Amino acid sequence: MPGPTRRQALGAAIGIAAGGALVGVTSASADTVPAGTSSEGSTAGRTGGPGSFDEVFEGRRIQGTPAEAHASAHAHGHAGHGTGYRVLIDGRELPVMQHGKSGWSSTINHYERFATPLEAARTAVISLKGAVVVPFDPTA
Repeated sequence: MPGPTRRQALGAAIGIAAGGALVGVTSASADTVPAGTSSEGSTAGRTGGPGSFDEVFEGRRIQGTPAEAHASAHAHGHAGHGTGYRVLIDGRELPVMQHGKSGWSSTINHYERFATPLEAARTAVISLKGAVVVPFDPTA
């Protein structure tokens, strides 16, 4: 039985090279998002995570602070979500969660990943379409 043709061998080699390049690009893009940076140039907190932000986006005020900035709120009985970061939309908390190097998500866009909590908050504002953030109660 004859071996593979030159066309088949070349196709296999190109497929392997393209697969290797795709894996390299994917892992490089995940690692090149510097922690604590955003399009506004926020500075990183002491933990190397994202810094604080406070802006108006599409008519809604969004704010974010690292764990150090809102630690006193936890001491006064405020329930945290274990992420070390707090995001507010018009003064109402939007729970966010960090997923290691793969990014951040919120309760509004749980299955999407964003490079920073600011991007997660902006997307939540767009998704809310004017609705207010309802408090998250895991016991309900």
